[in-house]
Amino acid sequence: MNNLTIIGNLSRDPEMRSTPSGVAVCTFTVAVNRRNNEADFFRITTWGQTAENCQRFLAKGRKVAVRGSVSLNTYTKKDGSVGASLEVNADEVEFLSPRDAADAPSQPATPPRPASLLHPQPATPHGMVVVERDDDLPF
Repeated sequence: MNNLTIIGNLSRDPEMRSTPSGVAVCTFTVAVNRRNNEADFFRITTWGQTAENCQRFLAKGRKVAVRGSVSLNTYTKKDGSVGASLEVNADEVEFLSPRDAADAPSQPATPPRPASLLHPQPATPHGMVVVERDDDLPF
């Protein structure tokens, strides 16, 4: 079974393209830190709706979890030497970074509190608040 799970940060923005038949393909690179302050870089390929979501919501620096099959590909560098890259064909991508405030819909940070909750009754030893009347309940 060839199944890899990694958690890391995008080292660059995702790149989107499509196949000749119109299937969306998104690629990006994830840096996974090691304990000795080094990192491994994995090239990730996503397809279809997952690709479209990755293009829409991911950017350089964002943290992701990726699960999929891994392959080792070799290539020739500009200087003529042979290089290798780890490539993951992603089955699942989970976005782990919180959404930016600019991306979030405009809403108050906390819902307004009823006046009866602004000055609550003293707490009991178990952290519960004594409520005298039903109209003091926040729901």
